[in-house]
Formats: sequence, structure tokens, C-alpha cells
Amino acid sequence: MKHLFLILLVCMSLFSQAANSRDQVTHVQEVYKTINNQELKIDVFYLAESLEKEDNTAIVFFHGGGWAYGTPNEFFTTCERYAKMGIVTFSVQYRLSIENGVVPHKTISPIEAVMDAKSAMRWVRQNAEKYHLDVNKIVAAGQSAGGQLAHATAMIDQYNESTDDLKISCKPNAVLSFSSCLNTVESWCDYLLGDRRDKIWSISPTHNLKEGLPPVIHFHGVDDEQVPKWTAQFFESEMKKKGNYFELHMYPGRKHYLGDGIPKYSRYYDDEILKLTDDFLRKFKFLD
Repeated sequence: MKHLFLILLVCMSLFSQAANSRDQVTHVQEVYKTINNQELKIDVFYLAESLEKEDNTAIVFFHGGGWAYGTPNEFFTTCERYAKMGIVTFSVQYRLSIENGVVPHKTISPIEAVMDAKSAMRWVRQNAEKYHLDVNKIVAAGQSAGGQLAHATAMIDQYNESTDDLKISCKPNAVLSFSSCLNTVESWCDYLLGDRRDKIWSISPTHNLKEGLPPVIHFHGVDDEQVPKWTAQFFESEMKKKGNYFELHMYPGRKHYLGDGIPKYSRYYDDEILKLTDDFLRKFKFLD
């Protein structure tokens, strides 16, 4: 009887270890593009279980920071959260308009960031087989300037890297948008563009709206001090005029960082916002 009890304990321990192993998020880093001798990296998060399927959803995250600051790790906790839900997640490094602590960079502007975002989306689609992705279930997501990049992959046809395979689409199947810059016609973007400021309209989501865009969920603080609330309200109106799906959630009393005071998600948002995001993903069959 004693031996049977010990065997049972060992079996339970092994089962627990196997279960924990399956719940362990794998984090790897790959290079998605090399430009001017700079390797641009993409962090990938997934469960071993996800690689046993063939139709995984991907979410590709672009961090905020005004096209000059920020790092991909600001989305790591969110990537881990969604990886545990069975989604393969990616967090993208893109070129920033800063050089030796000085802003703006002489040759890197938001235009180069748009090119990098489109390259990253193409890389994810190109590597769909490796990560067992459904190429029709690739979602772009971003906060602030990163939100502008997520929208740009859906609607900006200009600015493709010469090394990109343009036969591979960079367009996402949905967009998750958090305090996003939807109208780049403002002073900071103008400053970063420098002698290319006449191109400011060409990277502005508001000024490149069209029919047939992927569904979007957008979250915005009523008291956002960096991206005025009216830009989101106007974008919603124009999106719907063109027959596109746009779901807007406004938060009275909240500023640009919707999760201010909550470091868990780099102050980008809170669990309540992510639960609404989950509902949106389920609505469009990106999440079981």
C-alpha cells in the first residue's frame, strides 16, 4: 500500500511538471530586417501547445514613445498574457529618431518607422509556417506612436523597404489601438520629419482612410494631454462613413497613459481594457 502511495505521488508530480511545462511561455528573439548595418529584432512569445496547432492568431505589437523613445519590452507582459491564451505574440523593435541622445535623428524619422513596421508585418506573415499561424489572423497593435504604426500597416501604401517582398501583404486583419496618434499633422511629428515635413500627410491615418479597412478597437482618455480626444472621435466618424468597423471606448478622467499608476502593462492600460480587447478578438474569431 505504501509503495502504491509513493507511485501515485510520483505520477502526480510528473503530471504537474508536464502541465506546468505546457503552460510555460517560450520567448525567443529573431532579426526581421537589417538596414544600414543595424539589426532590427522582433521578440516572439508562444506556448509549446500553440505549435501543435496550424491556425494560430498572431498579435504584432508596436511600442509608443513618439517615434523617438521606448522599447519593445514595454509590451512583454501583454505578449505573455496573450501567449498563455494560445496566441503567438510579437513585439517589434523599429528605428527611432534619436542619435546619441539627440532628437531628431538626421536621417531617421517616422517615415522610417512606418517602413520598419510594414517590414515586420511581412516578416510575420512570411514566417507563418514556422509559428503555425493562420495568415488571415494577424493582428497589429500599438500604443501612441506605435498605434500610428499599427494603423499605417493597414492603410499606408507608400514607404516600402527596397528589400521587402511586396508580394507578401503587410496589412493586418484587425487593429488594437491604445491612445494612438491618428492624426500626425501636429508639431512633434513635423519636428521629427525635418526637411521632409511636406510628407506629414502621407503617414497620417486620418488622411489616408479608405474603404475595406480591417476592424479596429480604440481606447482613449478624455483628458489625454498628448493626443486630443477629438482626433479619435473624428477618426471614428470618418471610418464609419466609409463602412469600416471602428469600436471606440472613451475614459473620462484618464490621460494619455490609460493605465497610469499601474506598471504591470507599462502604464499603457489595465485589465479592464484588455478584457474588452479580448471580447473584440472573440467577436472577430481571433480568440476562442
